[in-house]
This record gives sequence, C-alpha cells and structure tokens, in this order.
Amino acid sequence: MKHKYMKAIVWKKYGSPDYLELADIEKPVPKDDEVLIKVHAATVTPGDCEVRRFDMHVLFWIPLRIYFGIFKPRRPILGMELSGEIEAIGQKVKNFNVGDRIVCGTSLGFGAHAEYKCLKSNAMIALKPSNMTYEEAASLPTGGTNALHYLRKGKIQPGEKVLINGAAGCFGTYAIQLAKHFGAEVTCVDSTDKLQPLTTLGADHLIDYTKENFAESDKKYDVIFDVVGKSVRQGMKALTPKGRYILATPWVYQVIQGFWFSLMSKKKFIIELAKEDPKDLVYLKQLVEEGKLKTVIDKTFPLSEMAVAHHYVEKGDKVGQVIIKITDQ
Repeated sequence: MKHKYMKAIVWKKYGSPDYLELADIEKPVPKDDEVLIKVHAATVTPGDCEVRRFDMHVLFWIPLRIYFGIFKPRRPILGMELSGEIEAIGQKVKNFNVGDRIVCGTSLGFGAHAEYKCLKSNAMIALKPSNMTYEEAASLPTGGTNALHYLRKGKIQPGEKVLINGAAGCFGTYAIQLAKHFGAEVTCVDSTDKLQPLTTLGADHLIDYTKENFAESDKKYDVIFDVVGKSVRQGMKALTPKGRYILATPWVYQVIQGFWFSLMSKKKFIIELAKEDPKDLVYLKQLVEEGKLKTVIDKTFPLSEMAVAHHYVEKGDKVGQVIIKITDQ
C-alpha cells in the first residue's frame, strides 16, 4: 500500500535557523480519540526560536534537554499554534466534525509547521472565529490565551492603570486590547518604531524605552505586565503600594528579585506558567466576533521560507505576529 506524505519543516540539529529543512514525511493517521487537521496557517514565536537554539537557563537546561532530546531533537517539527480544517476524526471523537474550521495550540508537543497535525479531541482546540482568516486566527491559541491568563491573574479593575512592558510582541498586542476590555487605562512600553501602531489597539499612553525609563518616573501603576523580564527590580518600584507585577518571561534572577520585593511590601509578584484551557479560546473567539479583539500581523511567509521567518523573529523588530501560510484555503 502506498503511503501518503506531507510537507513539513524538520530540524535535526540544535542551533541556527539554517538547520530547518523542508521535507516530505509520512502523513499522520488519527487514533480513535484524535482529529486530523489540515493546517492552513501557523506562527513562528520567540518560543520556537528559543527551543531551536536551545539557549535555556542552566537550571532548566538538563530537564528540558531530556524532554526535547539530548543529542538531537526528539520532536522534529516545531510550531506551537495553528489554524486549519478537520479532515478526519477518530471513532471515539464526539465534539468535532469533519469540515470544522478550528484553531488550536500544540504546546510543547509542537508539530504545527506541517501540512497536517493530529491532536486529541480534548486538546486546546476551538472553532475558528467566523470573522477571522486562518492567518489572523493562528496566533490566538498561544499569544491570545497567554495574555488572557496573565491579565486575569492581575485581577484588573475598571479604572486601574496598567503598564505593558514589551507591548508590541505576540503577547503584548493582545494584552493591550484585553486590558482595555477590562476597563483599564493602558500604558505601553517598547522601542520607537513599534509604538505608533499600538494606538490603534487602544493604548492610552506610549513610552519609548530608548528615551525614557518608566521605573524612574513618578507615575505609579496598579498592574505591570512584563513580557520582557529585564527590569523586575526597577519595575516593582513603579507599582502602587498594593500593585501587582506579572512576569511572563521568568528567569531565575528576576524571580528571586520579584519575590524579595513582594516580601518587603504589600506589592504582589505573580509568576506561573499559563494553563491551557479550551474555554479560554472560546472566550477569545467571542471577543473577536464581537469586534473587541483583533490580531496584528507583521509579516507572512510561505512554509518553504521558514528559516527566513526564524531569522526575522530573532531580529526583534516585529510588531505582533509572524505567520506561516502552509496550505491553500
């Protein structure tokens, strides 16, 4: 019997984006509790690049290297989020049907940078917003749900002042809109060229970190959502007496700083991995369809230019999402 194949980007060695290769590999077949997704679009995130390089902190290096593969990558296809159409379902699948247009996250299982992907039907999957293209919807499962998770932890109240440090990235562009939805006054921090587009997302104030350090200002914030993670010690000084500091990109030194400052005051330091809950995707879908949330796409690349996309993400110049168009729709 002739095998069916698909195109995918595979990596066989840690390091440069140039190790990413377009290859023909065997198309997956769904198990009884799985769905087979024809992938239309995916993203390239800083997380994909970090895993590919594998320049993790020393405390995480050994356990993550065991998980991903000691000598070479055990999971040969990167990509943590995608949008597409369900092409086949297993016998036990009841919650999705063939033809459903969906968005989903693959988490550390990766595998989104391919023409097809199998996932369990109870995974991070939801129907795609009806008013979004596949490219626009692809970043909801990671960028959107992570921003939602962290801002909920901040327990934002209407009228509170929220600062987002690193506001132009995949988390930040969603966080701006969600914070406004929760009724906050939002200040965005990023570099010169990235700031102006953020006003269209609802940003009330802009701070160019190349010209001004928000932590040295007299202005205080009820919530700081820090996507960058380089200024925890200074950043916590910019909180109100009972403010909340949310760190999305934890490094050990910054975590120690955060907890120390929280112990010395009534300020709260919040750090944890975002939990995956399909209900969050459904909630974001509703906001999108109500016109309260949108995706910012910086650039779109074809699957064959994955290495170029990785190089571009690593430059740090993007505003919003970098999308990979995988199959025609």
